[in-house]
Amino acid sequence: MDFEVVGAIRDIETIATGSAVRTRKYLWRRFGRDHWRKMKGIAEVRYADGSVWLAELHWYEAHGIGRRLFKVKRRLHRL
Repeated sequence: MDFEVVGAIRDIETIATGSAVRTRKYLWRRFGRDHWRKMKGIAEVRYADGSVWLAELHWYEAHGIGRRLFKVKRRLHRL
């Protein structure tokens, strides 16, 4: 389902770095070779139907490349 992040992401934590990022070879091919980290955080997201939820997000990021491949891991509650 399509969504957009509304506002800032808070409670950001690193889940995995280096060889612990299982999809790092895919990330190297698609976005470039760098030190990728898997991250998680809490943010408000707006879905295509207009509903807004507080959700836990997971994504990958690398210095100089930025944040990529956001996904909603779980919806916490509707706003």
